[in-house]
Amino acid sequence: MGEQTKDLGGIIYSTYTDANRSGEQFIHEHHLAYIISGSLSIIDGGQTDTFNAGDIVLLRKNNLGKFIKQPAKDGHFIAITILLDNETLVNVSKGQQLAEEVYASSQAVVSIGPDVLLTNYFHSLLPYFEEVLTEDLIHYKKQEAILLLLRCNPSLRNILFDFGVPGKIDLEEFMNRNFRYNVSLDKFAYLTGRSLASFKRDFEKIFNTSPNRWIQQRRLKEAHYLIREKKQKPSDVYLEVGFESLSHFSYSFKQFFGKNPSSLS
Repeated sequence: MGEQTKDLGGIIYSTYTDANRSGEQFIHEHHLAYIISGSLSIIDGGQTDTFNAGDIVLLRKNNLGKFIKQPAKDGHFIAITILLDNETLVNVSKGQQLAEEVYASSQAVVSIGPDVLLTNYFHSLLPYFEEVLTEDLIHYKKQEAILLLLRCNPSLRNILFDFGVPGKIDLEEFMNRNFRYNVSLDKFAYLTGRSLASFKRDFEKIFNTSPNRWIQQRRLKEAHYLIREKKQKPSDVYLEVGFESLSHFSYSFKQFFGKNPSSLS
């Protein structure tokens, strides 16, 4: 696959010449991304948001998301992404007050802008990828991104400067929205505000089965619906519902339903 990335210690230039359906499903740090060419689709639960050239998007930490990077007609997807790590955010937060306006949305994806200063900031980074930079300069450029982001949307202080762990949330609602993500039970437990032991205990009380069994069966039922009712191909469905390989998906599907997924097409 035509892929090239340059990482300046959390300031990342990436380009793809082929469609890419991948990405970190567990967002462990805030990401601020600027799309230069092509489009980026982000699947957050059952919702899909698509961003095009010129768009700026904030991906919130402690969330799950799937990413589809689609090259433009000239054959390239290009983006610059800033990883807003905790150390940098803590340094910027000193002396800052939380916004009076609370950012109420819980969605993983926040559309930013349009904002002239942020757009110019991202374009000003392009020459940096051709040079060797000091850690101090990289640190200051990341701080600049945060300050420009807060200038155009002050309410994001309450998101960026929240350094706590996720609180306990509705487990049933969370799992029905996020079963498609291929992440470990440890991550599911963390995102629902539980230890692994309490996650398993609460899960079995709600669903009357183990997490692994429920997740696999829920994915297979979703795949059955997409193939039979939505007329999608098994080769397109298996990744969407959280399987890592088509062969494993086909084997599990036949074990559960007694027939191959291709027989429904």
